[in-house]
Amino acid sequence: MTAFRIEHLAEADSTNAEAMRRAVAGERGPLWIAADRQTAGRGRSGRSWSSEPGNLQASLLVTLKAPAPKAYQLSLVAGVAVFDAIGAADMKGAPSGMRLKWPNDILIGGEKAGGILIESSAVPAGLAAIIGVGINIRSSPELPDRPTTSLAAHGLSPSPEVLLAAIATATQIWLETWDEGADFAAVREAWLNRAHPIGERMSIHTGSERVSGAFLGLDPEGALTLETESGVRRFTFGDVSLSR
Repeated sequence: MTAFRIEHLAEADSTNAEAMRRAVAGERGPLWIAADRQTAGRGRSGRSWSSEPGNLQASLLVTLKAPAPKAYQLSLVAGVAVFDAIGAADMKGAPSGMRLKWPNDILIGGEKAGGILIESSAVPAGLAAIIGVGINIRSSPELPDRPTTSLAAHGLSPSPEVLLAAIATATQIWLETWDEGADFAAVREAWLNRAHPIGERMSIHTGSERVSGAFLGLDPEGALTLETESGVRRFTFGDVSLSR
């Protein structure tokens, strides 16, 4: 993979939106776009994303040859990379209790410390994939539906620039491992080693139903599998809530 570049902006409406505009204009990447502030940051399912001073908000644009259905695996690729980078950026290792939650959250002790948003669009050069990363470094927003935390609350205080450099390096390593889906098995194994344990109780809301069960892992394509009262179910989309 070509070496990544990093562009820093004082302000953007959304780093994902800015990266997609660059892709439509012909940029192929790999290009990271970071912003001190977002005026219209967003997360999954149309949620807004808070962009507080001292936190990290950045997006990576890459152009893939892989078909669009493979793009959703990038949440898992990026999750592994962010997990690895957080410990490396502060030289203290990952905080105790940090783990990944399917498909795109970084948790510390059950509280959300960051998230990942994947968007993609067909362009003449292939598939423009955007990996948006938001990490609560210095502070965390108060959300009505989920507890949040920051790295600072757990003794880690990398600057956004240092953390992004670590994430960019780790993401390049894991994108090369993933190889546009050819070696997703290695990513899957790494993700499971950093995630909630097999057997943990959870529920998933798909928009049309809420299903509870025991976590069985990921299938070979990265879908979540649950042992439910009606048998094993497979999910490619949804919001997961962990039992307490």
